[in-house]
Amino acid sequence: MFELRDKVAVVTGAGSGIGWAIARLFAQQGAVVAALDRDETAATAIAAAIRDDGGAASCYRCDLGDDVQVAETFRRIEAAERRVDILVNNAGIAHIGSIETTSPDEFDRLFRVNVRGVYLCSRAAIPIMLRGGRGVVLNMASIASLVGLPDRFAYSMTKGAVLTMTRSIAVDYVKRGIRCNCICPARVHTPFVDGYLAANYPGREAEMFRTLSDAQPIGRMGTPEEIAHLALYLCSDEAGFVTGQAYTIDGGALAR
Repeated sequence: MFELRDKVAVVTGAGSGIGWAIARLFAQQGAVVAALDRDETAATAIAAAIRDDGGAASCYRCDLGDDVQVAETFRRIEAAERRVDILVNNAGIAHIGSIETTSPDEFDRLFRVNVRGVYLCSRAAIPIMLRGGRGVVLNMASIASLVGLPDRFAYSMTKGAVLTMTRSIAVDYVKRGIRCNCICPARVHTPFVDGYLAANYPGREAEMFRTLSDAQPIGRMGTPEEIAHLALYLCSDEAGFVTGQAYTIDGGALAR
């Protein structure tokens, strides 16, 4: 079950965290992975790790907010692999602040990556999928797209857009062989969390990590691998009847 053999999977933000876990798991399940990241070193590293495990992967440096770069990257992927079966729009950036403390530049930066990036990659991948007769788009949203979270104004705005883009793509292409869903995680332990703690709580990282973990009803943060396993299901043929849905994976956060 959940094999991706002979499928080409494009994973954005594959160089760390959730993207790294998804790219590696998909390769283990037989997919040919195209790893995209703005950080060329990080993209190269995940592709090398996949190949070291016996999988197939290529890497591409790409600024997902740049329409020319995105179009050229997907042209290169199609030229190399002849198809795109799966697109995982995972890349994203976080931000902390209310509407009063969010500057116009910060707002635009969040929108450029988290919304425009999803739009451009989907716009580039879907025509390739249509030529192949089928495809799956999986977007990374957040529980912030479903409920209000304190001091997450701009981030919530972008993830709300991802959620509605997901449903729109699902409706537009349901008769044309393309499924589209999104995942809505709560707090996941990624390098971003470690960097945030180091920058904001120097010397108190372990204490604040415990505080953030305890804030989850289940008593811990999620892991990138747990998100990757849900992504695998949604991109597999076993989820062939699933489209237009938002899947929470939140340690009980929305059950309260």
